Amino acid sequence: MPTVDWVLPLFAAVPLFMAAFAVILPWKPVRDAIALIIPILGIIAGGWLFYYTATFGTIAHNVGLYVGGVAIPFVADTFSAIMIVTTMIVAATANWFAVVSGETVSRYYASLTLILITGVNGALLTGDLFNFFVFIEVMLLPSYGLIAMSGTWSRLAGGRTFVLVNLAASTLLLVGVGFVYGVTGSVNIAALQGAAAGHGPATVAMGLVVIAIAAKAGVFPLHTWLPRTYPGTSGAVMGLFSGLHTKVAVYMLFRIYVNIFDLDERWNWLIITIMIISMLIGGFAGLGEHTIRRVLAYQMINGMPFILVMLAFTSDDPQRALAAGLLYTLHHMITVGALILNSGAIEETYATGTLSKLSGVARRDPLVAAVFAAGAFSIVGFPPFSGMWGKILIVFEIARTGDWVAWLVITVIVAASIGALLSMLRVWRLVFWGKPMKKYPENLRVPLSLLAPSALLMVCSLAMFIFAGPLIDAVLVSTAGLLDVGSYAEAVLGDNPVGVPDMTNLQGGR
Repeated sequence: MPTVDWVLPLFAAVPLFMAAFAVILPWKPVRDAIALIIPILGIIAGGWLFYYTATFGTIAHNVGLYVGGVAIPFVADTFSAIMIVTTMIVAATANWFAVVSGETVSRYYASLTLILITGVNGALLTGDLFNFFVFIEVMLLPSYGLIAMSGTWSRLAGGRTFVLVNLAASTLLLVGVGFVYGVTGSVNIAALQGAAAGHGPATVAMGLVVIAIAAKAGVFPLHTWLPRTYPGTSGAVMGLFSGLHTKVAVYMLFRIYVNIFDLDERWNWLIITIMIISMLIGGFAGLGEHTIRRVLAYQMINGMPFILVMLAFTSDDPQRALAAGLLYTLHHMITVGALILNSGAIEETYATGTLSKLSGVARRDPLVAAVFAAGAFSIVGFPPFSGMWGKILIVFEIARTGDWVAWLVITVIVAASIGALLSMLRVWRLVFWGKPMKKYPENLRVPLSLLAPSALLMVCSLAMFIFAGPLIDAVLVSTAGLLDVGSYAEAVLGDNPVGVPDMTNLQGGR
């Protein structure tokens, strides 16, 4: 069968080319169409890539056809493919919301989102730590513009924090990558297989990389920037960021821990400690916020430890443990995106998202209330939405170990879920219940065009619940691809790699 690895660079090249094309077009409808078509094509291409890699295994393309170990590699397996599909679903619905809310009136909005998609696809497909840093920067540069595009003082202040934090994290990431190269002689992920599994200098260098990525993921104690910056953007931009920025970081943390740390169990205690604290903060901190989207920002933080804690429970059955984390990742992207776009629709209609300034929305807009309630049910873990299966699988896989640590983590998961429930109930009580709002005309309603993107995402969440069997099979296939580090290395490095270090000669070995 002829090789198809040459298509991998197109995942980054096509949206980048279309971004350049869109910015010179004077016709808004054409720019809007491009902003929607490209992520939709990404969904289709990602689905094909998942099928191909599930059937034929990991594929890789070395740019310029240079020898493995020297070339810039693009690599795809089932794990990266399923992440591409889900990120593009969120990107398409967020851009749809931007179009109907009028945010794409700016000539540069479509181009900036397409550059962001370029960085996302590149980060999910790169097989090189330095180029991961490059694609992260490709993601960040348009993000700065998207945050500040409205020109309001609050958004500019949030943008300043976003820029400073991400510049600091990117600097640390670059320093870490430099140290990795200095210690091992390579930044190729396939060549670094097992490099940080007990090798002191390599472990320290990779630790800097992990800290930088954790900061971008919003993991405790590097989380406070996220609820201060994301809610200051528009609903469309926050929805876009929620499914792309933090989840690319989650993807790479999974990849690094499997490929480079070799699932080193000595870090389990640190992972569990950090994730327990992060769960409690994310679950309960939203109770002190005063806008809908600031409450939802803490639900973004709350989701990260549910996902990443599974890295500490891979000793018994790593495929199922990582699959539980991946399933929750997919659910979280869809559900939080729906809630953010739903709150954006409320803000666009009533010109505020402040809890104290809204009430009685359920009587005025029952469909909006229904979509929000569905998203709240899903984020807490109630049926019939995707959050239930995500949390059940996480609890089952943690309980598999049967020790006191597992029961401690499960207890914290329940407590954090109760915190999330209380946060959602508080929003419901203040915004959707209560007296009818007198300051707005009786006929003022959230337009169906603004509600449709969030409703579509909640339909996806419902479908993930109903078709849980095929979905769980897909995430199991995805984590099997992630764990098949031998095929990953073979696809990237080939038979005659150049410049691949001998990890057995690293100082500070076991």
